[in-house]
Amino acid sequence: MLLSLKHQFLFVHIAKTGGTSVRAALARRRWADPWYWPMFVCSRLSHLSGHRIGSKLPRHAKIIAAQELLPREVFAALFKFAFVRNPWDLQVSSFHHIRRERPRYLGGHEDFAGFLRWKLDPERPPQYHLDTSIALQTDYLIDLRGNLIVDFIGRYERLEQDFGEACARIGIDPPKLPHRRQARDRSTDYRAYYDDETAALVARHFAPDIERLG
Repeated sequence: MLLSLKHQFLFVHIAKTGGTSVRAALARRRWADPWYWPMFVCSRLSHLSGHRIGSKLPRHAKIIAAQELLPREVFAALFKFAFVRNPWDLQVSSFHHIRRERPRYLGGHEDFAGFLRWKLDPERPPQYHLDTSIALQTDYLIDLRGNLIVDFIGRYERLEQDFGEACARIGIDPPKLPHRRQARDRSTDYRAYYDDETAALVARHFAPDIERLG
């Protein structure tokens, strides 16, 4: 999550949706925000306390955290935006990320189909681990009543175009998006990873996202 009180925006960072590039592109704007340094100090104090003082909005916090922590008038005045991603493509990206950086969280499953069946098997309890892509993307964007409370939802599939629109609504010239955390271990179209069974697993688990986000 990235908050700028000077430019009055709140970026909700859903994992594996291009958010690292968006954060990097907006970083210079953030440094020029006079509120950045008090926020930075609070963030460091939170880190040093083991996050026991609750003074930091985590990178992948849901928007409800900001709504609950910020004064109502401050939250209402912010331009709130996020990016989402095709859930079938996102699962492939997440698998490669975990296999590359945290293989111990694969649960002993070295191939994509086995890993997907393990973590999304409807007959078993949810497999909770550091794979944040198991969460619904819409959960990051709703209030306690289930209402979407972001002002703009961009698409990973048209990241530059939608980032430009978000910047226009913030009122700044769009900085160049750097290509951060690009996967170098996949080149195949995500659809090649699926058969009918595994595609249906994703369709079932992420049905609320598919219906609500199109």
